[in-house]
Amino acid sequence: MDFEQARFNMVEQQVRTWDVLDPAVLGLLGTIPRELFVPEGRRELAFADLELPIGHGEVMLAPKLQARIVQEVSIAPTDRILEIGTGTGYLTALLAKLGAEVTSVEIHDGLAAASRARLAGLGIDNVRVDTGDGAHGWDTTTAYDVIVLSGSLPMLPDTFQEQLKPGGRLFAIVGERPVMSARLIVREGEHAFTGVTLFETVVDSLRNAQQPGRFVF
Repeated sequence: MDFEQARFNMVEQQVRTWDVLDPAVLGLLGTIPRELFVPEGRRELAFADLELPIGHGEVMLAPKLQARIVQEVSIAPTDRILEIGTGTGYLTALLAKLGAEVTSVEIHDGLAAASRARLAGLGIDNVRVDTGDGAHGWDTTTAYDVIVLSGSLPMLPDTFQEQLKPGGRLFAIVGERPVMSARLIVREGEHAFTGVTLFETVVDSLRNAQQPGRFVF
């Protein structure tokens, strides 16, 4: 398979047409080898416009969604980033190439270990992959410039907003099937937040995500 041609087609036919036009993001998509972050038996699908199973009941998000996430959080070179849901580490790599440091949290030991190895193999050394359950927040004593949740949440805990530095950005997909909204939340001040809905999509929920209250009859 011609990976370089497939990578070019992914950028031009999927990513650009989904309003991802930031040159820095597009450049990374063209240079970070996505095929190395896909389970070996599925590498021919690395650039397809779909989610890919990665084991443990989890999936790798479609390329255009990962690219859009990175563009929307507007990463600066000095940014400290928190990612919940490492998966295979591809989105982690994109974040790390643009920011100063990334803490990524993965609930599955096997996925976390494999991601550490992939990132180290590519010389991406400004990432720490922690194993644990980050669905309700992580290391709440630390404030971040950017927080990215790679799985959806039926409802968004306040914890994540409170972990943002002033000016910090949070990307989260909130809701339940069949309707979920991708949200960008910005901390404008100590107690001031603004939020916008970017687009609608459907992705799997983070494990152990907080559930809304249900009426019982």
